[in-house]
Amino acid sequence: MALILGFDDYWQGAEKLAVELDFPCTKVAVHRFPDGESKVTLPPDLPDTLIVCRSLHRPNEKLLELILAAETARNLGVKRLLLVAPYLCYMRQDIAFTPGEAVSQKIIGGLLAHYFDDVITVDPHLHRIDTLKEAVPAAHALSLKATEPMAQFLRQNFADPVIVGPDEESRQWVSAVAAAYDWEFYIAEKQRFDDHQVEVSLQELVLDGRDLVIIDDIASTGGTLVQAARRLRMFNPASLSVIVTHGFFIGNAIAELKKAGVHNIWSSDAIPHPSNVFSVIAMAARAVETLLE
Repeated sequence: MALILGFDDYWQGAEKLAVELDFPCTKVAVHRFPDGESKVTLPPDLPDTLIVCRSLHRPNEKLLELILAAETARNLGVKRLLLVAPYLCYMRQDIAFTPGEAVSQKIIGGLLAHYFDDVITVDPHLHRIDTLKEAVPAAHALSLKATEPMAQFLRQNFADPVIVGPDEESRQWVSAVAAAYDWEFYIAEKQRFDDHQVEVSLQELVLDGRDLVIIDDIASTGGTLVQAARRLRMFNPASLSVIVTHGFFIGNAIAELKKAGVHNIWSSDAIPHPSNVFSVIAMAARAVETLLE
C-alpha cells in the first residue's frame, strides 16, 4: 500500500488521485515563518512507497518545500518516491539563447530526478526534445497528454466543432483532439514579437456559422489566443471557445478573451482556476498504477 501526500495549494487534486487509486491521502503540514522560511512536517510513519501530488505553477516556493518533503521522506525510510505534478515548471528554457542564461530545464529536471524515482506530468512545455526523460533523468519520467479527456469534454458540448490551433506548436494537441471524433481542424500561423505581443494569421477558410474551438497546451497572458479569436470572429461562428490544458490566464487575460468574442473559456484541473472543466487526474492515476505494477 502506498500513501499519497498533498499540499494545501493542490489538495483537491491529491484527494482525486487518492480516490482513483484507492490509496490513503494525507496533507503535508507547512508552516511559514515571518522571515519567509518554510517548516515542512510529514507523518512520522510512512510506507515504503510515497506519492507526492503537487502542481508546480508559481514554483519557486513550492520547489523548495518539495525538496524538504522528499529528503525528509527518505530519512523516514521511504524507498520509492513518485511525484505527480500535473503542471511541471521551468521546462521552457531548454537552451541558453544568450551567453550566461541559465538552462532551467536541465537544472530543475536534474534536481527533481535527484529526489524522486518517478515523475509524472501532463503536457510539459517541451520544445527541442522528444521525451520528458531527456529533461528529467529519473528512473521513469512520464509525459501524459490531456487530449483524451479534452476531446471527451468537447464531445459533450458540440456535435461537430471545428478545431483550431493558434500556432504550429499546437498541432500535436489539435490533431489528436480532432482525430478522436473525426473533426475538422486548422492550424494558424503565429509571429511572436515579445512575451506579450503576438500576431496570428489564418488562411481563407469557410467556417461561417460553425462552432469553433481554439486549443492550446497553455494560456498565460492569453495573447496568442486573443489574436486567434479576433481572426476567427470574422467568420461569425455559432460559438467561439478556448480550451487549454494549463490555464494561468494572467492579469486581464479572461477579459481580453471575452472582448475578442470568446464565449467559453475552459481548462483542465492541472492548475486550479475557475475555468477548470475537465480533469487530468484519472489518467495520472492510470500512469501511477502502471509504474507500481
